[in-house]
Amino acid sequence: MTVERIDEETPLLTNTTNKTKTCNVHERRKRAPTPLPKVQISILMLLQICEPITSQSIYPYINQLISELDITGGDERKVGYYAGLIESLFFVTEAMTVFQWSRASDHIGRKPILLIGLAGSMISMLLFGLSKTFWALVISRCLTGLLNGNIGVMKSTIGDLTDSSNRAEGVSMLPVVWSLGATIGPLIGGTFARPHERFPKVFTAPFWKAYPYFLPCLIGVGYVFVAFWITAFAFKETIPKKRRSRILSRASSTDSSENSDFNSRADRPLLLRELFTYRVVLSVSNYVALAFLNISFNALLPLFLAMPLNIGGLGLPPSAIGYIMGGYGAATGIFQFFWFAKINRMLGEKRVFVTGMMVLPGCFMMLPMISVVAQNFGVYALVWVMIAFTMMLAVIMDMAYGAIFMYITASSPTKAALGATHGLSQTSASISRAIGPALSASLFSLSVQEGWLYGYAVYVIFAMLSVAGIFLSQQLPEEVWEEEEEENDDHDINA
Repeated sequence: MTVERIDEETPLLTNTTNKTKTCNVHERRKRAPTPLPKVQISILMLLQICEPITSQSIYPYINQLISELDITGGDERKVGYYAGLIESLFFVTEAMTVFQWSRASDHIGRKPILLIGLAGSMISMLLFGLSKTFWALVISRCLTGLLNGNIGVMKSTIGDLTDSSNRAEGVSMLPVVWSLGATIGPLIGGTFARPHERFPKVFTAPFWKAYPYFLPCLIGVGYVFVAFWITAFAFKETIPKKRRSRILSRASSTDSSENSDFNSRADRPLLLRELFTYRVVLSVSNYVALAFLNISFNALLPLFLAMPLNIGGLGLPPSAIGYIMGGYGAATGIFQFFWFAKINRMLGEKRVFVTGMMVLPGCFMMLPMISVVAQNFGVYALVWVMIAFTMMLAVIMDMAYGAIFMYITASSPTKAALGATHGLSQTSASISRAIGPALSASLFSLSVQEGWLYGYAVYVIFAMLSVAGIFLSQQLPEEVWEEEEEENDDHDINA
């Protein structure tokens, strides 16, 4: 009989630990998902729609609005500079405050921060609709970003309400409702901009001629107003009871000081420097790359659709742009609702994310191809087929958001740091989203003015950046990191 020698050089942890972790991953993927808290999730989805309605309703008319302000001196080629600046300002100011809002939600709860964000959206959108000068537009967009920390807080709340067994289902709903808002928002902007011209028998008052873009802003504010009061009266806080139970258990514990220190770290929000772990940095870096490339494409698309044929656009009116972007949003929502969770379970988070990144070069390169066809043959059936194909690629790309969200949630060092982790990710993404529209729109104008690659250099540049993003996505692990599951004693929260 062979006796295994054990001495001071024998490892305390053998490779059975790794086998156990591998088994845990497979068991977690196979086990039946925990039922989602339907009421809480439904209210959260209601809030999620507010974001794209208020932010994307300006896309169909922003280029026309900039032209009417006469800050370009009548040069249509310069519209991209100012339109990109307006679109970027929201993300610049959001980057300044979103981490603080998300971290505050770890301390005082998610609900108060969500309500502040909704109120800020209403105020800033009303001011945007009443703006008559370029600087008034700048101030209103800055207020939107400064007062709105809801994007990061909502993701943290999803993390509070789900676990590793049902997070794919919960995450799959985020892009669905975002897409619904991204469908409604551009349709509102394209349909109700300049109502005195589109509906002259209804909007006869001089006010609508003086403020031709106030109506779409007012309609968006109306929805946010309803969501505000539903949240105030029906949404249940996801943080305080968990914190109280942890504090009580720690106070009654008689464990050693070492265990007490560990529990203290697990229960308290972490310092900023403690968030910079390898897992968090890798997840956030991939999210930043995706957000930057996606927002750049989203800024280029309406600019490309609106600009005249002779400078590389399609010359479409705001209503047509609204329908295209609304259709794209609807297609994304339908696809995510029916297939994201199934595809994610079948392929895994990494393959889903990498696939989404791999279609981005095609999204950018389709635009100059459409332009060449339109300039040679006019805007006819083939052009619309190519636009539809481009939107299909963008729908596939949107799947990457759900996958990287799951990486970010699992990368949080502790449950108490979930809000701060998502705040850090949203701050980083907001910085990239601030740079993206300004850079892409400016490169569009420069490419046209200077004739770089026949005016198409901007698309080649972003296609090359997309290839770099694909290489970064390959660094993610095959499976999301294991996260410590906590016992959920707050059954009333998950009702």
